[in-house]
Amino acid sequence: MTMHNRFFTILFVAALLVGCSGSSLDSDTDTPTPKVLVNAGTNQSVDEQTTVTLSAVASGQTDVLTYKWSVSPTIAITQSDTALGTATFTAPVATDALTYTFTVEVTDANGNSGSDSVVYQINPVNVPPKAVINLSQFKGLAINQFPAGFEVILDGSTSSDSDTSDINTPIAAYLWQQTAGESVLTGISLQGDSLAFITPILMDANSVTISLTVTDQEGAENVETLTLNIQSSADTLPAIDAGISHQVFTGESINLNGAASTTVAASEPLVVTWLNDSENDPQIENLNLLQTVAVAPTVTQTETVTFTLRVTDAQGNSVDDSLTVTIKPLPIQPLNDTGVILQATDSQILSAYQADYPGQDGQRGQDIIHANGLSEKAGRGDQGFDFTRLDAIGDEVDDESSSWNCVRDNITGLIWESKTDVFTTTLHSNSHSYSWYQTVEEGSVDGDENGAATSCSLTSCNTENFITEVNTQGLCNFRDWRLPTHNELLSILHLGQTSAPMIDTDYFPNTTDSLTPHVWYWTQDSSADGFNNDQAQNAWAIDFSSGNDNFLNKSTAARVRLVRAGR
Repeated sequence: MTMHNRFFTILFVAALLVGCSGSSLDSDTDTPTPKVLVNAGTNQSVDEQTTVTLSAVASGQTDVLTYKWSVSPTIAITQSDTALGTATFTAPVATDALTYTFTVEVTDANGNSGSDSVVYQINPVNVPPKAVINLSQFKGLAINQFPAGFEVILDGSTSSDSDTSDINTPIAAYLWQQTAGESVLTGISLQGDSLAFITPILMDANSVTISLTVTDQEGAENVETLTLNIQSSADTLPAIDAGISHQVFTGESINLNGAASTTVAASEPLVVTWLNDSENDPQIENLNLLQTVAVAPTVTQTETVTFTLRVTDAQGNSVDDSLTVTIKPLPIQPLNDTGVILQATDSQILSAYQADYPGQDGQRGQDIIHANGLSEKAGRGDQGFDFTRLDAIGDEVDDESSSWNCVRDNITGLIWESKTDVFTTTLHSNSHSYSWYQTVEEGSVDGDENGAATSCSLTSCNTENFITEVNTQGLCNFRDWRLPTHNELLSILHLGQTSAPMIDTDYFPNTTDSLTPHVWYWTQDSSADGFNNDQAQNAWAIDFSSGNDNFLNKSTAARVRLVRAGR
């Protein structure tokens, strides 16, 4: 290209740049032409949340140019390549018109630079919100159909606004209105995000129409309308609940805790009947009470019985609801119960069955089976306990007026030592007390050989000496007596007693008589609490004056009731 042609080409490009709006070449002065000429484009007006492309053109002293965009006030600009004059931004959400000034600075390879600016006005565009009404349907009826006198809850909290400026509170206001039907909104707040009201009770079927108007933060509104179909009073059925399905053992009480109500006064009174499908025909205490009790029949394998609560109203409507009760045979080796048959409410203790407070000790186990007349005892005993007295050679004592030396627990199979009167001096006197002591491996010992406060007929009053002496004498013709475990000693506690001792005194007399509470009896179990030099300093004991258990230092003077067999 000739020098003449190159000169005219430069003049032509310069003329083009001077003609662009907003160009730094727009000047009628004699100011020298900048070495880098830039044009950021014409001012624009765009809607909120629009993606906009910025585009600048420039000419410098070199062909290599670097572009850098900035904006005031600050918003995010995306510029993927500084060698190009393009960049993008997304117009922010606006409630009023916003103005942003974008500036592009261009630098050539010689370090010369120039800049230009373009103004964008962001215009608010409000998308209306969306009103939504959610409603839980009534089981057994058509969609949006409800009984008379039923509380309906309409939920508008999921209403939304797609262009909200406040994601936590997109809806500024809620307004509920009734547009048709029997009035149901009198005295009810209409400006929350939910609405609760009672359906009308009318002789004829009817409908109620409710609308929800939601307003967003920018003042736009949207309306949702819902029509509910309401049954007539004569067609509205009682609401009933047969109770919770549960599991019991043979002879235990079955909790029939029904509930029934009607919202229609003309449907009162409600007539209640309990039915069951079992061939064993469980005995129900009162077939016509909502809350009653049945006795689980004797079964030899697990059986499931269905009890049905049938409720009939005064208008001839009848409703059924059922629960299932799984009845299991008694365990092969039953456990002793606690002796408690009283039952509690939240304010008192009663002897009657408390259907509203199921699962209590007094409703389950050997005690209630005995009270229901379905326990078979080999011997005798209070509540669910089953004991047999044994004489000095281990034979059963049938004559209740005769003395005895041991007691067999016919449920657990354990045989227990009997204590003699506190004032006697025999080996088994209740006045004797012992420290906890035993010989362990390799001749080492555990516990205290002769606690300071102990008292007995032996040289050293400790549990090991006492066990040795009892086995030497052969109490009830047995020589394998030992300390009971914690659970074994708990098994003969009678917590149904209202005062000490907490044991069946017909079989275990002289337990706490003439002794000052607490009256602790040792178990064989050491306590994990209080270790010293890798040795437990404490052992568990049970207080038969209160029924409580605790750990005592092994030097403590406590009573001993030995047991044999049943490990």
